[in-house]
Amino acid sequence: MRKCGIIFSAIIIIFSFMVPDLFAQKKLAQTGFQFLSVGTDARATAMGEAFTTIDGTSGALFYNPAGLAGMEKMVDISFNTMNWIADIQYSSGTFAYNPAKGKYGVFGLSFLTVDYGDFEWTKVADNEQGFEDIGVELGNPQPRAYLGGIGYANQLTDRFSVGGQIKYVYQYLGKSYVPIYSKSDTTMTLKKYSNDVLAFDFGTIYKTGFKSLEFGMTVRNFSQEVKYEEEGFQLPLTFKIGFSMDVLDFLPNVTEDHTLHVSIDAVHPRSFPEYLNLGTEYSFQDMLFLRLGYITAQDEYGLTTGLGFNLFGVAFDYSYVPFDAFDNISRISARFSL
Repeated sequence: MRKCGIIFSAIIIIFSFMVPDLFAQKKLAQTGFQFLSVGTDARATAMGEAFTTIDGTSGALFYNPAGLAGMEKMVDISFNTMNWIADIQYSSGTFAYNPAKGKYGVFGLSFLTVDYGDFEWTKVADNEQGFEDIGVELGNPQPRAYLGGIGYANQLTDRFSVGGQIKYVYQYLGKSYVPIYSKSDTTMTLKKYSNDVLAFDFGTIYKTGFKSLEFGMTVRNFSQEVKYEEEGFQLPLTFKIGFSMDVLDFLPNVTEDHTLHVSIDAVHPRSFPEYLNLGTEYSFQDMLFLRLGYITAQDEYGLTTGLGFNLFGVAFDYSYVPFDAFDNISRISARFSL
């Protein structure tokens, strides 16, 4: 079992070095299922999503599944909610189970739902405008998206953890009247636009042994190409490598009541220029948390902030991200562990 784990971790490490090279030569201009790129966890987003090496909770499934292996409790459950741009509603959650204090690894489940709101539909028509409004007469549900995932992580040694997740991803964009051309006539037909695909996440975390310094990497949204019509597209494949540390380790006179974690991730997405996630988290007695982050090379936002409380195994987190042209975004998360 241990030998298989070492082989698996070696494959992940080799793959992590291959991914940047695969996309370094050519940036693809189009990716789909972009809802997978939006963070929903309030703690992570308050820290600028510099979360690759932050472990110990089920929320790691959305950032680096290897972080599950650092979970000390037997059960961890989290729920997240937010209103995104244009009143798009996101809801997500995670569940992790540690059956024998990590002896058999940690198992996890994740879900995500996206409600795009109400859409007013149009139909091609033989009139001056070339179309007519039909409102919601198509009799079909509004556009939406879902994600369901199963993850697993294990500590191969006291310093090295690996993890992975397989996700079923579905997106429904509604129905539309489209023309069907033939030699004799052109007719209209009602076509449904939906698609689904399996995607995979992989990750590792390495504790260096130098104070609390940790390194990690993750590859997210690895899948086959998806196609609605003639042109196919890729999911938002993202490669991250980062590190984190409690910088108060350098101040021996500071008590364990205080921690100040600093985390930095370098991000290599499929279709955008590279950027950095920068985050800090101050905690007092593991009950009060103040967080600050920054995401570089973004047009509409950069600064992130938030706070959290943890009492009797129940944690509540809040994050706030100011936007330039859009409404500011707030996220709320609740987590329970025992």
